[in-house]
Amino acid sequence: MLKLEKIKKGFDKKTILDEISLDFREGEIVTILGPSGSGKTTILNIILGLIQADEGRILLRGEDVTDVPMEKRGFNIVFQDYGLFPHLNAYKNIVYGLKNNTGLCSVDEVNDLIKLLELEEHLDKRITELSGGQKQRVAFARTLVMKPQVLLLDEPLSALDGVIKESIKERIKQIAREFKLTTIIVTHDPEEALTLADRVLIINEGKVAAYATPEELIHTPQCDFVNQFILRQLEIKRQNIGQLFTNTPLLQVG
Repeated sequence: MLKLEKIKKGFDKKTILDEISLDFREGEIVTILGPSGSGKTTILNIILGLIQADEGRILLRGEDVTDVPMEKRGFNIVFQDYGLFPHLNAYKNIVYGLKNNTGLCSVDEVNDLIKLLELEEHLDKRITELSGGQKQRVAFARTLVMKPQVLLLDEPLSALDGVIKESIKERIKQIAREFKLTTIIVTHDPEEALTLADRVLIINEGKVAAYATPEELIHTPQCDFVNQFILRQLEIKRQNIGQLFTNTPLLQVG
C-alpha cells in the first residue's frame, strides 16, 4: 500500500536516515520505536511531506508521491499536543477542515464518527473544558473526517495514563479496522508499541534494527540492540506483556 524505497536524510552533515526501505500494508498499525534522535519522527515527517528526503522514493499504491505536496498526499497527522483550536468548541474543531472541502464528508458520516468516538455529549464544550482523553478523541475525529489514506500519530498517548490510555489504544485499533486505515505511530514506550501494533519498526542510528510482529520481537529478537532496547525494559513489565501473547516466559537478557 505504502512503500519507502532507500530513503536517506541528513541534517547538518549528520545522517539521520540511511537507506530506509519499508512497506506498510493497508489497514495495519505500525509503531515506530527507537532511542531519542534515532530518526523516528523524521520518518513520519517525510511520509507526511513536511520535510523532503535527500534521496529515495515514496510510493502510494504503486504511484510515486515523493514530490507531491503535503496537502495533496491524502495523509493526515495527529500531533502529541493535539493542535486543537481553543477558541472553537469541540464540534467546530471536528468539522473545521471541511469548510474548504465541501462534499468530502457528509453530515451523516460526521455524526457516525462522533458516535464512534463517543463525543456526543461534549460537542458544545470548549477545548479547555475537555479532559486529555476527550481532546485526543476530538483530534482523531477532526483528522478522520478528512478521510486520510494514511493516519500518522506522533506520541498520541504520552500525555495520558491508566484507563484513559487503554481506552484510546482500543479506539485506535477499532478505527484502523473499521476504516481499513493504515496507521503509523511514533512512540517511545516499548509496552505501548508492542500492545498496539500489528508490526513494530525499531530504528537505531538511522537504520532498521527490526521490523516484525510483537510476538516475533519478544520471542525471537533479531539483534543485540533489540535485546537491550526492548527486552531489558520489559523485564520490569514481564507479567503484563507476557500474558498478552503466550504463557511462554520472555527471553532472558543477560
